[in-house]
Amino acid sequence: MVSEKKKREVSKIKELIEKYQVIGILDLFKMPSRQLQNIRKSLRGDALIKMSKKRMIKLALENIKEKKEIQKLYDPNIKEPALILSNMDPFKLFKKLKESKSKTYAKANEIAPNDIVVHAGPTNLMAGPVIGELQRVGIPAMIQEGKIHIRKDTVVVKKGEIISSQLANVLKKLDIQPMEVGINVVGIWENGIVYPKEILDVSEEEYMKKIKDAYNYALNLCVNIRYPNEKSIRILLQKAYSNAKNLGMNANILDKGIIEDLIKKANTEAYLLKTTLKI
Repeated sequence: MVSEKKKREVSKIKELIEKYQVIGILDLFKMPSRQLQNIRKSLRGDALIKMSKKRMIKLALENIKEKKEIQKLYDPNIKEPALILSNMDPFKLFKKLKESKSKTYAKANEIAPNDIVVHAGPTNLMAGPVIGELQRVGIPAMIQEGKIHIRKDTVVVKKGEIISSQLANVLKKLDIQPMEVGINVVGIWENGIVYPKEILDVSEEEYMKKIKDAYNYALNLCVNIRYPNEKSIRILLQKAYSNAKNLGMNANILDKGIIEDLIKKANTEAYLLKTTLKI
């Protein structure tokens, strides 16, 4: 039996969903409250984040009839779900959320998102027992002018490996923040289509390159099969002119378009003949 309080919550979520054109579902698991508040501020005027319990969100989505296929947005594997509601383009919204990520210190047993490198050079750490901590996690260090220096660039953990508590402590002392904190977008719905994160996470540079490549391939095809259109007609005319001119030159056809070239060709051949015969 659903309580009145839960019914009001479901009704409130439904009203919000019906109000906006673009609906996303997030997983806020392990999302620090301070970073979440900062992201909410950065989204002000563009999007709204609505947090609620799994069942409340599921019931609200199931009771939306006007928005086709929106029920597919729900994912039972989400640990701490929330909805993001906006009228922005889904890809622009995802990009904005991606750009809102911030750096943070590593914690014990977290997985390294990339190779973590401690670079050579001076640190702010004073000489003392901490040099032993650095060496125990594989960081070559020495004392110079009363401070600890790193001898050489060192990969302390590779991408996908687990960060030990000892290493996490050392990285914090070195003020290295290798982790990123941001909102985990599971999917975004618009006009009956649910876009998963894998589709939304588009590299603009790669996307533009693909568009340029597609344009060049299409243009080459049009030229090779002699298909005239707005983009290929100039190249086709230039190619036809060049082929016609070459034919005229090789066949010695007297035409106003090539007569000057034929005269130059004749002069060149005459000069070569004269040189060969030494006249």
